Amino acid sequence: MVLLSSNITAQEFLTPVLLSLRVAFIALVIVLILGIIIARFMARNDFKGKIVVETVLMMPLVLPPTVVGFLLLVLFGNNSVVGEAIAWIYGDTIIFTWYAAVAASTVVAFPLMYQAAKGGFLNVNEDIENAARVDGANRWQVFTRITLPLARTALITGALLSFARALGEFGATIIIAGNIPGRTQTLPTAIYVALQSGNMSLAWAWVIVIVILSFFMLMFIRVKANES
Repeated sequence: MVLLSSNITAQEFLTPVLLSLRVAFIALVIVLILGIIIARFMARNDFKGKIVVETVLMMPLVLPPTVVGFLLLVLFGNNSVVGEAIAWIYGDTIIFTWYAAVAASTVVAFPLMYQAAKGGFLNVNEDIENAARVDGANRWQVFTRITLPLARTALITGALLSFARALGEFGATIIIAGNIPGRTQTLPTAIYVALQSGNMSLAWAWVIVIVILSFFMLMFIRVKANES
């Protein structure tokens, strides 16, 4: 089966699409867990150096993606402690694998999840949480039955924005994961290669896919915002 006017098959066309979705979904799970935990702690606790910590957490939002990719390359490289530990445990480095793409997407998407989750937790009335504790609820019950439901809209918004950001990640990914067809080639890198080779019809097809996915995610966010 030949797709469009190029010599690429449907399987070759779908490979970067499916890989991007897998990378973005795994990155979403990671940032969702870390974002909720860290945002909850930061929203309810004050300590010396908090501004510095928050600045570091938000830096991937303003740093050029190539800088993020470079720092990740240094962090997970064979010459680093982290890189050596990973190589010792798994027998190989994660550099230029799809795991590296997950790491890049996670780092650049985390600030969006963190900021949305923190805003949601700050909007939760502490008196409601305290009333639940007085009624006998433990910390976990208060968090899961009171805090999370009240911050639900903000958490959904952060999750969808993080997923969209992870799906569109390019700069950091191409540095740490490369652009290996069938292994690390995600939608953004596939579009880049198609443009470089002059295959505009293929590039347009991939662009349409990512635009449609982004459109429906953003539309869902707007619907949820209007409902709240």
